[in-house]
Amino acid sequence: MTAKILKQQHLRKAILRQLYYNGALSLADLCTMTSKSLPVVSSSVLALLEERYIVEYGLAPSTGGRRPITYLLNREKNSFILAVAVDQLETRICIFNLGNELVQPIKSFRLEISQNPIAIDNLVACIKQVLTESKLPADQILGVGIAMPGVYNMKEGINHTFFPDHQHLPKHLSRKLGLPVYVDNDSRAIAMAELNFGTAKGYKDVMVVNIGWGIGLGMIVDGALFSGHNGYAGEFSHIPLANSNNLCSCGKRGCLEVDASLLVLVEKAKREMMIGAKSKLEQLFQDDHNLSGEHLLNAARSGDPLAVSLLAEGGFMIGKGLATLIHIMNPERIVLSGRGAAAGKIWLAPIHQAINEFCIPRLSEQTTIAVSDLSKEVQLLGAAALVVEQCDF
Repeated sequence: MTAKILKQQHLRKAILRQLYYNGALSLADLCTMTSKSLPVVSSSVLALLEERYIVEYGLAPSTGGRRPITYLLNREKNSFILAVAVDQLETRICIFNLGNELVQPIKSFRLEISQNPIAIDNLVACIKQVLTESKLPADQILGVGIAMPGVYNMKEGINHTFFPDHQHLPKHLSRKLGLPVYVDNDSRAIAMAELNFGTAKGYKDVMVVNIGWGIGLGMIVDGALFSGHNGYAGEFSHIPLANSNNLCSCGKRGCLEVDASLLVLVEKAKREMMIGAKSKLEQLFQDDHNLSGEHLLNAARSGDPLAVSLLAEGGFMIGKGLATLIHIMNPERIVLSGRGAAAGKIWLAPIHQAINEFCIPRLSEQTTIAVSDLSKEVQLLGAAALVVEQCDF
């Protein structure tokens, strides 16, 4: 393949990515975003129009001169993305079209991946079930994006936390499914979603905190996702800040996660109720249609004193960790995202309290803290972004 063809393919992918993340754009917009000349971009856009990957959308708002035509990804194009959001207790799967719209409802599976030797086989079975129910031919699936927790080595494709015995997960899953598969850590995928669709959009240096069954971190540096040498960057939950000496899943003691994760807060709630604390959680925990962490978040949102106090404890510990990050990274924004962001502003007061207590004011004053507005679907959006970033359109 010649260098010229490679450049054309690179530009083609860049144009499609920009349209996927930003919606309708003009030729001038695409030239700016891809740093290419108008003739070069026009040629690629014409080719994409002929292939029906994009369509003319309408005229851009007037800026005083002739209003330019804008272009949009073709929602009717038979090209789809299968997104998979894996966590410790539940896996959610959906299929998006090129307009980032669901073509069928999100399907949830109770799938515990910790100490489960057949978890990967179970995951493959869940994905195959969704594909079968969709009735979409395999050649219309651009790829499968999977965002999963754990210490994930991007170069080797190994999840050392949950699937250490599986060599190169993307290749293994691709063979099982007969489709291109792209895998990354859930917190980095969530950060990608926030950067392109959420409250990190338009910012250059952002720390995205994934509050879930564990605590994760996605790092955006100079407008791009930062993964580190092997993809290990962002293991925020294993900073030794805990007040307790409890053993963490990583094998070390004192990690932030053992005091602040949703799994830990749920166990604290159960212990408090056993010694007499009154809470609506006592009744909610009997309902196994929702996960216990969801009940905790719902109770906090409705003002349950025990649930609110536990989130405040966890939030203070998260804030203590964020104070460390502010000193190191000097971010312009911190985004609270992931499943736990459903509790909204309940997190903000204790996090601000900890930052005010442990952070140099000159630094903390330069950082804003925001709660994600993408809800728990943010991980699915991040999984879809993995496909958009790497697939061959």
